[in-house]
Amino acid sequence: MESRLAAILKPPSDRDDLFMTGPNEQQQAIWYVHGLAEVLACSGSQDQVDDAIVRFDRFRPTRAPGPLNASPNALSLTARRRLDQWGYVVIDDVENLTAAEELVGSVGELINDQSNSQVTDTIWAHTEAPGRNLSPAYVALFCHRRRRRGAGHTDLLDMRKLVGALGADELALMTDVEMHFPGPDGGVHTTMLSTDADGNSVTRFSYDLLTAADGQPLGEAGRRLAHRINDVFRELSTRVVIPDGSLLIWDNQRMLHALPGNHDRTRRLTELRSTDWRRS
Repeated sequence: MESRLAAILKPPSDRDDLFMTGPNEQQQAIWYVHGLAEVLACSGSQDQVDDAIVRFDRFRPTRAPGPLNASPNALSLTARRRLDQWGYVVIDDVENLTAAEELVGSVGELINDQSNSQVTDTIWAHTEAPGRNLSPAYVALFCHRRRRRGAGHTDLLDMRKLVGALGADELALMTDVEMHFPGPDGGVHTTMLSTDADGNSVTRFSYDLLTAADGQPLGEAGRRLAHRINDVFRELSTRVVIPDGSLLIWDNQRMLHALPGNHDRTRRLTELRSTDWRRS
Protein backbone atom coordinates (compact mmCIF):
# COMPACT_ATOMS: atom_id res chain seq x y z
CA MET A 1 0.00 0.00 0.00
CA GLU A 2 1.26 3.44 -0.88
CA SER A 3 2.45 5.34 2.19
CA ARG A 4 0.57 8.41 3.36
CA LEU A 5 3.65 10.48 2.67
CA ALA A 6 3.96 9.31 -0.90
CA ALA A 7 0.24 9.86 -1.48
CA ILE A 8 0.38 13.45 -0.23
CA LEU A 9 3.63 14.51 -1.87
CA LYS A 10 4.35 13.07 -5.28
CA PRO A 11 7.87 13.60 -6.68
CA PRO A 12 8.08 14.82 -10.27
CA SER A 13 8.06 12.00 -12.82
CA ASP A 14 10.73 13.52 -15.04
CA ARG A 15 14.37 13.71 -14.06
CA ASP A 16 15.55 17.27 -13.52
CA ASP A 17 18.73 17.46 -15.60
CA LEU A 18 20.15 20.96 -15.28
CA PHE A 19 23.51 22.01 -16.61
CA MET A 20 23.19 25.36 -14.85
CA THR A 21 20.71 27.00 -12.55
CA GLY A 22 18.21 28.88 -14.62
CA PRO A 23 14.98 30.91 -14.50
CA ASN A 24 12.78 27.92 -15.36
CA GLU A 25 13.41 26.02 -12.13
CA GLN A 26 10.46 26.48 -9.78
CA GLN A 27 10.68 27.11 -6.06
CA GLN A 28 9.57 24.07 -4.07
CA ALA A 29 7.20 24.55 -1.17
CA ILE A 30 8.67 24.36 2.31
CA TRP A 31 7.20 21.41 4.16
CA TYR A 32 7.67 19.40 7.30
CA VAL A 33 7.94 15.69 8.07
CA HIS A 34 6.23 14.40 11.21
CA GLY A 35 6.83 10.97 12.70
CA LEU A 36 6.64 8.28 10.07
CA ALA A 37 4.76 9.81 7.19
CA GLU A 38 2.93 13.10 7.78
CA VAL A 39 3.53 16.11 5.61
CA LEU A 40 2.46 19.50 6.94
CA ALA A 41 2.23 22.52 4.65
CA CYS A 42 4.18 25.61 5.62
CA SER A 43 0.85 27.29 6.38
CA GLY A 44 0.26 24.91 9.28
CA SER A 45 -0.09 26.02 12.88
CA GLN A 46 2.91 27.28 14.86
CA ASP A 47 2.58 24.31 17.21
CA GLN A 48 2.97 21.96 14.26
CA VAL A 49 6.02 23.86 13.04
CA ASP A 50 7.69 23.81 16.45
CA ASP A 51 7.06 20.07 16.78
CA ALA A 52 8.40 19.15 13.35
CA ILE A 53 11.01 16.37 13.34
CA VAL A 54 12.56 17.33 10.02
CA ARG A 55 12.18 20.68 8.32
CA PHE A 56 14.05 22.51 5.59
CA ASP A 57 13.40 26.20 6.08
CA ARG A 58 16.21 28.69 5.51
CA PHE A 59 13.92 31.67 4.90
CA ARG A 60 13.18 32.53 8.52
CA PRO A 61 16.48 32.02 10.37
CA THR A 62 16.36 31.72 14.15
CA ARG A 63 19.91 32.98 14.55
CA ALA A 64 21.22 36.45 13.85
CA PRO A 65 23.46 36.72 10.74
CA GLY A 66 27.19 36.64 11.25
CA PRO A 67 29.58 39.51 10.63
CA LEU A 68 29.23 41.27 7.32
CA ASN A 69 31.84 40.31 4.74
CA ALA A 70 33.54 43.47 3.48
CA SER A 71 35.01 41.69 0.46
CA PRO A 72 33.48 42.42 -2.94
CA ASN A 73 33.45 38.66 -3.42
CA ALA A 74 30.31 37.96 -1.39
CA LEU A 75 27.18 36.13 -2.48
CA SER A 76 24.51 38.50 -3.73
CA LEU A 77 21.07 38.49 -2.12
CA THR A 78 19.73 36.82 -5.26
CA ALA A 79 22.31 34.04 -5.03
CA ARG A 80 21.63 33.54 -1.31
CA ARG A 81 17.90 33.28 -1.90
CA ARG A 82 18.47 30.83 -4.74
CA LEU A 83 20.70 28.76 -2.46
CA ASP A 84 17.92 28.74 0.15
CA GLN A 85 15.16 27.90 -2.32
CA TRP A 86 16.87 25.31 -4.48
CA GLY A 87 19.53 24.04 -2.10
CA TYR A 88 22.34 24.92 -4.50
CA VAL A 89 23.60 27.73 -6.72
CA VAL A 90 26.25 28.12 -9.43
CA ILE A 91 28.31 31.32 -9.46
CA ASP A 92 29.94 32.11 -12.82
CA ASP A 93 33.16 33.96 -13.59
CA VAL A 94 34.89 33.51 -10.24
CA GLU A 95 38.33 35.03 -10.66
CA ASN A 96 40.40 32.51 -8.71
CA LEU A 97 40.46 30.21 -5.67
CA THR A 98 40.87 33.16 -3.29
CA ALA A 99 37.70 34.74 -4.67
CA ALA A 100 35.91 31.38 -4.34
CA GLU A 101 36.98 31.15 -0.69
CA GLU A 102 35.64 34.65 -0.06
CA LEU A 103 32.30 33.78 -1.67
CA VAL A 104 31.87 30.67 0.48
CA GLY A 105 33.12 32.58 3.53
CA SER A 106 30.42 35.21 3.05
CA VAL A 107 27.72 32.75 4.19
CA GLY A 108 29.61 31.13 7.06
CA GLU A 109 32.99 30.44 8.58
CA LEU A 110 35.31 28.44 6.33
CA ILE A 111 36.21 25.02 7.69
CA ASN A 112 39.94 24.54 7.24
CA ASP A 113 39.99 21.23 5.43
CA GLN A 114 39.73 22.13 1.75
CA SER A 115 40.96 19.51 -0.68
CA ASN A 116 41.78 19.24 -4.35
CA SER A 117 39.45 16.71 -5.93
CA GLN A 118 40.68 14.23 -8.53
CA VAL A 119 37.85 11.69 -8.75
CA THR A 120 38.67 8.47 -10.59
CA ASP A 121 36.06 6.11 -9.12
CA THR A 122 32.36 6.80 -8.73
CA ILE A 123 31.44 8.38 -5.39
CA TRP A 124 27.94 7.26 -4.45
CA ALA A 125 25.25 9.40 -2.81
CA HIS A 126 26.29 10.94 0.51
CA THR A 127 26.54 14.08 2.57
CA GLU A 128 29.99 15.46 3.26
CA ALA A 129 31.64 14.74 6.63
CA PRO A 130 28.58 13.14 8.31
CA GLY A 131 30.77 12.09 11.25
CA ARG A 132 31.58 15.65 12.30
CA ASN A 133 29.80 16.84 15.43
CA LEU A 134 28.68 19.85 13.40
CA SER A 135 28.56 18.68 9.81
CA PRO A 136 29.39 21.35 7.21
CA ALA A 137 26.39 23.53 6.42
CA TYR A 138 27.69 24.22 2.92
CA VAL A 139 30.03 22.43 0.56
CA ALA A 140 31.37 24.04 -2.60
CA LEU A 141 33.38 22.95 -5.62
CA PHE A 142 35.50 25.50 -7.45
CA CYS A 143 36.31 24.35 -10.98
CA HIS A 144 39.80 25.29 -12.13
CA ARG A 145 39.41 23.13 -15.22
CA ARG A 146 36.46 20.92 -16.04
CA ARG A 147 36.52 17.52 -17.66
CA ARG A 148 37.29 17.70 -21.36
CA ARG A 149 36.21 14.18 -22.34
CA GLY A 150 32.53 13.76 -21.54
CA ALA A 151 30.33 16.08 -19.52
CA GLY A 152 31.81 15.72 -16.04
CA HIS A 153 29.10 16.62 -13.59
CA THR A 154 28.00 16.71 -9.95
CA ASP A 155 24.62 15.18 -9.10
CA LEU A 156 22.46 16.63 -6.32
CA LEU A 157 19.23 15.42 -4.71
CA ASP A 158 17.06 17.52 -2.42
CA MET A 159 15.97 15.53 0.64
CA ARG A 160 12.45 16.85 0.08
CA LYS A 161 12.28 14.88 -3.15
CA LEU A 162 13.82 11.81 -1.53
CA VAL A 163 11.49 11.73 1.46
CA GLY A 164 8.52 12.07 -0.91
CA ALA A 165 9.62 8.86 -2.65
CA LEU A 166 10.29 6.75 0.46
CA GLY A 167 7.86 4.46 2.20
CA ALA A 168 6.91 4.80 5.87
CA ASP A 169 9.26 2.02 7.03
CA GLU A 170 12.17 3.48 5.06
CA LEU A 171 11.54 6.94 6.47
CA ALA A 172 11.29 5.53 10.00
CA LEU A 173 14.75 3.98 9.61
CA MET A 174 16.12 7.42 8.80
CA THR A 175 14.31 9.38 11.53
CA ASP A 176 14.03 6.91 14.43
CA VAL A 177 17.11 4.66 14.41
CA GLU A 178 20.46 6.01 15.59
CA MET A 179 23.72 4.85 14.05
CA HIS A 180 27.42 5.64 14.38
CA PHE A 181 29.02 7.93 11.81
CA PRO A 182 32.83 7.67 12.10
CA GLY A 183 34.68 10.97 12.26
CA PRO A 184 36.92 13.26 14.34
CA ASP A 185 36.85 12.73 18.12
CA GLY A 186 35.11 9.41 17.73
CA GLY A 187 32.44 10.55 15.29
CA VAL A 188 28.77 11.02 16.15
CA HIS A 189 25.90 8.73 17.11
CA THR A 190 22.64 10.02 15.67
CA THR A 191 19.88 9.41 13.15
CA MET A 192 20.23 10.07 9.43
CA LEU A 193 17.54 12.77 9.66
CA SER A 194 17.44 14.97 12.74
CA THR A 195 17.13 18.55 13.96
CA ASP A 196 19.76 20.56 15.78
CA ALA A 197 19.29 22.69 18.91
CA ASP A 198 17.95 25.60 16.84
CA GLY A 199 15.43 23.44 14.99
CA ASN A 200 17.39 23.28 11.74
CA SER A 201 17.23 20.08 9.74
CA VAL A 202 20.39 18.00 9.48
CA THR A 203 20.82 15.17 6.99
CA ARG A 204 23.67 12.67 7.37
CA PHE A 205 23.98 9.88 4.84
CA SER A 206 26.64 7.63 3.35
CA TYR A 207 25.85 4.91 0.84
CA ASP A 208 29.33 3.44 1.33
CA LEU A 209 28.95 3.28 5.11
CA LEU A 210 25.60 1.49 4.98
CA THR A 211 26.84 -1.06 2.44
CA ALA A 212 30.44 -1.58 3.62
CA ALA A 213 31.46 -5.22 3.38
CA ASP A 214 33.39 -5.07 6.66
CA GLY A 215 30.57 -3.61 8.74
CA GLN A 216 27.04 -2.38 8.13
CA PRO A 217 25.83 -0.22 11.05
CA LEU A 218 22.14 -0.90 10.40
CA GLY A 219 22.54 -4.41 9.08
CA GLU A 220 20.51 -5.74 6.16
CA ALA A 221 17.78 -3.12 6.61
CA GLY A 222 20.35 -0.35 6.23
CA ARG A 223 21.88 -1.99 3.17
CA ARG A 224 18.46 -2.23 1.50
CA LEU A 225 17.73 1.40 2.34
CA ALA A 226 21.05 2.50 0.83
CA HIS A 227 20.27 0.71 -2.44
CA ARG A 228 16.74 2.13 -2.46
CA ILE A 229 18.05 5.68 -1.94
CA ASN A 230 20.65 5.13 -4.64
CA ASP A 231 17.89 4.11 -7.07
CA VAL A 232 15.82 7.20 -6.20
CA PHE A 233 18.94 9.35 -6.49
CA ARG A 234 19.61 8.16 -10.03
CA GLU A 235 16.01 8.88 -11.01
CA LEU A 236 15.40 12.26 -9.39
CA SER A 237 18.77 13.95 -8.91
CA THR A 238 19.72 17.23 -10.59
CA ARG A 239 22.80 17.11 -12.82
CA VAL A 240 25.05 20.16 -12.68
CA VAL A 241 28.11 20.77 -14.86
CA ILE A 242 30.46 23.38 -13.37
CA PRO A 243 32.15 25.47 -16.09
CA ASP A 244 35.76 26.56 -15.83
CA GLY A 245 36.16 29.35 -13.28
CA SER A 246 32.76 28.74 -11.70
CA LEU A 247 31.70 27.78 -8.20
CA LEU A 248 28.96 25.33 -7.18
CA ILE A 249 27.67 25.73 -3.61
CA TRP A 250 25.08 23.47 -2.02
CA ASP A 251 23.41 22.97 1.35
CA ASN A 252 25.17 19.90 2.72
CA GLN A 253 22.60 19.37 5.49
CA ARG A 254 19.78 19.15 2.95
CA MET A 255 21.23 17.81 -0.31
CA LEU A 256 22.77 14.44 -1.12
CA HIS A 257 25.48 14.54 -3.76
CA ALA A 258 27.44 12.10 -5.89
CA LEU A 259 30.27 12.28 -8.41
CA PRO A 260 30.66 9.95 -11.39
CA GLY A 261 33.93 8.21 -12.04
CA ASN A 262 36.36 10.28 -14.09
CA HIS A 263 39.65 9.25 -15.65
CA ASP A 264 40.34 12.62 -17.25
CA ARG A 265 43.38 13.64 -15.21
CA THR A 266 43.21 17.20 -16.52
CA ARG A 267 40.07 18.08 -14.53
CA ARG A 268 40.80 19.95 -11.33
CA LEU A 269 38.35 20.89 -8.59
CA THR A 270 38.91 22.34 -5.13
CA GLU A 271 36.40 21.49 -2.43
CA LEU A 272 35.52 24.09 0.22
CA ARG A 273 33.35 23.73 3.33
CA SER A 274 31.74 26.24 5.64
CA THR A 275 29.33 26.72 8.49
CA ASP A 276 26.21 28.92 8.14
CA TRP A 277 26.03 32.13 10.19
CA ARG A 278 22.33 31.35 10.78
CA ARG A 279 22.90 27.85 12.14
CA SER A 280 24.82 26.47 15.09
